[in-house]
Amino acid sequence: MAMKWYVVHTYSNFENQAKKSLEERIRLENLQDLFGEILIPMEQVVEMVKGEKKTSRRKFFPGYIFVQMELNDRSWHLVKNTPKITGFPGAAQNEQPTPISDAEVARLTSQISEGTLKPKPKMQFSDGDTVRVIDGPFANFNGTVEEVNAEKGRVKVLVSIFGRATPVELDFMQVEKTTG
Repeated sequence: MAMKWYVVHTYSNFENQAKKSLEERIRLENLQDLFGEILIPMEQVVEMVKGEKKTSRRKFFPGYIFVQMELNDRSWHLVKNTPKITGFPGAAQNEQPTPISDAEVARLTSQISEGTLKPKPKMQFSDGDTVRVIDGPFANFNGTVEEVNAEKGRVKVLVSIFGRATPVELDFMQVEKTTG
């Protein structure tokens, strides 16, 4: 039987401990041949902290890990009975889980590599927010967010230049919210 990928539910914010516990139990039970990779899908995000760019990692699916395994009674019970793991989503208490499709695995792995290669801005802007431009030709100008394009990580800001409101399209990293 070939290895398949399964979604495993963990206690929130205990994904790393659940992964370590599972790896340790696999080693102690000598079941390495039944298990492949154990993933906690992460992406890099960039945020501005006190005017400095800071890169951090964020989980794609908080509370879940992905386990590649050959499903049989031993592997299933080992995963289910691991500390910090609550079980398999969508499966009844005594029902074996369904693996995720190959297409879903391909989408997930491309999402992981994309999130690692191209850090995403973590900033959250809304229409009407007051912002200050911190980079580019309009640095130190204040303005109001008119439009947000989260997909591209860009905002359209109305900046007052010589008393006229002028729309300027900027990257999330070029502006910061002002308080008040």
